Amino acid sequence: MRTLLTAIVLTAVFSFLYAQPDLSYYLPDGVTYSPAIPTPKSVIGHEVGDWHVSHDRLVNYMYAVANASDRISIQETGRTYETRPLLLMVITSPKNQARLEEIRKQHVQLSDPNQSAGLDTQTMPNVIYMGFSIHGNEPSGSNAALAVAYHLAAAQGPEIEKLLDEVVILFDPSFNPDGLHRFSSWVNSKRGMQISPDPYDLEHNEPWPSGRSNHYWFDLNRDWLVAQLPESQARATSFHAWKPTILTDHHEMGTNATFFFQPGVPSRNHPLTPEKNLHLTRKIGEFHARALDKIGSLYYTQEGFDDFYYGKGSTFPDVQGAIGILFEQSSSRGHAQESIHGVLTFPFTIRNQFTTALSTLQAAQAMREELLNYQREFFRNNMAEAAKDPVKAYVFGSQDKYRSHHLAEIIARHDIDVFSLSSSQTINGKRYERDGSYVVPMNQKQYRLIKSIFEKRTRFQDSLFYDISSWTLPLAFALDFDEVKVASANLQGDKFDVSKKPMGKIIGGRSDYAYVFETYGYYAPRALYRLLSRGIRVKVANNEFHHSDGKKFAPGSILIPLGIQEKSADLIEYIIKEIATDDGIDVYAFNTGLDYVGSSLGSNSFSTLREPKIALLVGGGVTSLEAGEIWHLLDTRFHIPVSLVPVDVFNRINPDKYNTIILAGGSYNSLSDGTKEKLRTWVQKGGVIIGQRTALNWLNSAGFGKFDMKKTESKDESANPKPYNNIAFTAGAQSISGAIFEIQADLSHPLFYGYTSSKIPVFKSGAMFMERSKNAFGNPATFTNNPLISGYITRESLDKLKNASFTGSSSLGQGRVIGFTENLAFRAFWFGTNKMLMNAIFYGHTISAGASR
Repeated sequence: MRTLLTAIVLTAVFSFLYAQPDLSYYLPDGVTYSPAIPTPKSVIGHEVGDWHVSHDRLVNYMYAVANASDRISIQETGRTYETRPLLLMVITSPKNQARLEEIRKQHVQLSDPNQSAGLDTQTMPNVIYMGFSIHGNEPSGSNAALAVAYHLAAAQGPEIEKLLDEVVILFDPSFNPDGLHRFSSWVNSKRGMQISPDPYDLEHNEPWPSGRSNHYWFDLNRDWLVAQLPESQARATSFHAWKPTILTDHHEMGTNATFFFQPGVPSRNHPLTPEKNLHLTRKIGEFHARALDKIGSLYYTQEGFDDFYYGKGSTFPDVQGAIGILFEQSSSRGHAQESIHGVLTFPFTIRNQFTTALSTLQAAQAMREELLNYQREFFRNNMAEAAKDPVKAYVFGSQDKYRSHHLAEIIARHDIDVFSLSSSQTINGKRYERDGSYVVPMNQKQYRLIKSIFEKRTRFQDSLFYDISSWTLPLAFALDFDEVKVASANLQGDKFDVSKKPMGKIIGGRSDYAYVFETYGYYAPRALYRLLSRGIRVKVANNEFHHSDGKKFAPGSILIPLGIQEKSADLIEYIIKEIATDDGIDVYAFNTGLDYVGSSLGSNSFSTLREPKIALLVGGGVTSLEAGEIWHLLDTRFHIPVSLVPVDVFNRINPDKYNTIILAGGSYNSLSDGTKEKLRTWVQKGGVIIGQRTALNWLNSAGFGKFDMKKTESKDESANPKPYNNIAFTAGAQSISGAIFEIQADLSHPLFYGYTSSKIPVFKSGAMFMERSKNAFGNPATFTNNPLISGYITRESLDKLKNASFTGSSSLGQGRVIGFTENLAFRAFWFGTNKMLMNAIFYGHTISAGASR
């Protein structure tokens, strides 16, 4: 009887612990709600937090509540890669809704020093941006958005009415629809009727690549500044259309944590962020502290996180007259999970996010004038700082017009004026051509943002970074750029127009003999694939050659000889026109193959190319971010199909249908011994393996090449004791979180065809330092003797990096194994190294065995 009673009691306790609270669990006490506004349950079919809301149900609710409330307007600002809608709701009083465009235009004038002086901030509503769950598997934010939207639409009484009169809320319920939907599908399909808090349960162990990322496995919270993805581009447009004074970014962190709100570590703020930003962030934080104290939640601030990289959602506003606020809630990663603080339930995580959303609104209302005045002061100070800065403008450009165009596109997206160069001229000893060069004046309201985009920085107050320590964008694009220290007005041509894409030309008209194009253009790989995928025979030059008019073509130039083709001349001419029009490449008609100065067109110095058939290994052990970057590059930019082959599937298949296999960073120890042998045979028959970063460790240990890394010797520091609480700081300071370095490349090597400068900036993170090959031809690119361009690195790591090898290849039979120590497609904005990966794909099989490491 006692046993039965105990079981009944335990069952009752268990049921109580995980019983789903109703909506009142989240809502503040003492507030009445209009019955005319639908509750979340009435639309999505369950209480908030009982199940993880799927994105389609989230969208349905937001439209339902907007249709029912005169406080809400709603618009679709874009679509994700999976075609899910990106929503932006504007929530404010009906009175403000009636003059919303007037409010927007007036508020934006605060960021314009030419118009802001006459504005009366005492009478202006505040404008804030609230965003949720940019990482899809951090879903308490988007699920809290259901309750927040309901509260703002349905709450009654003078308090909410006054709030909505004084604050305009830009409400983004899901920063990452694709990731949110992926994660919700996983946890909901693995949830039992009896919820399991066991961290080993399937529900809490989502499969690769997880729901954190978007469709192409990008971390969207690193894309705010460079905005290479549709979700970020939609957000940037909304941000600049309104210029909010606060932007909130609701995240989750480890299950055993509590709750974090900003500010982060003060010494790790970016120096371009005004000190007053930290003061206001702390002041807003006091509202969060009071709200969390009231419900008994643990929290912390000014630890662990920072505000350095302007590509994060909570830091992006800091350089633009606003206050970015990061919230990090301990994650249940499902419906309930055991933690050091007891069982952490999903509703509990939602309640903390809901509570701090409301405390943000309280701060926005109470600090309304202070925040509006700060924004006005920020942009005024920008103009004053620009006037004092000896740098009056930046100029950048390249022979490759598309790379220049895409950088101008990024800059212009952020409310910055960009101009074409007025005429071709020499600046600081460098030649800039009018076509393909741009000028960015510094005397603009976005002065600090412009400076952050172009500056090179090697000195820092702190040596720890939550993310990268440098992102100088002209270096990311491998462009020439210079400071201009004289008035720039005479340099400025037409204002940049993103719709005017670079166009190529067909020089010499139709040919009956051959066509040739150079490969310095960014979209040369796309042009090359257009030809190969349609069965056109194509060759690459390994020596210089000349046109009959004397023009010299460098190694890497592409030859399309017409006399050996099976396809019609009309089809080839059509493709050539596509290449000029769509890829922005000049194509030259040749009427003779004779060349007495260089190689004639029938020379054996031209290598025949093959259509790439690519497998990218994915799945457990592979770094999903890197794999996604490569997939995105091939798929969306160069329109080259790639098979995403899971590692466990690769163990079971015959790889002969592919001629190129790419290994992104990661561990490949799950590849069986049998797979290693069939892969070795495949390479010997002519296959090409391309590996980057930590994939080189597996290639080296498995005997696929000599990619030896420099060994790290432990130092005797017994004579230099350090405090125990400095362990984490000391370890973190030794890492390379992400900085920019210089390599010296051999432009005659196929991996560097199309580059016009032998010194190339590359992005490096991590601690891989590859030994140089003893073969004189085995080091096609090495880090220079003084490699640091911008960012943080310890002296010890810098010494190891000097003259280290960056890339190389090994030969196995007829095939090649090519390795790069760094990520060549970093976050989709490091355009400057993309060509190296594409060269490895198209030309890897042509590399001489004599260049093996």
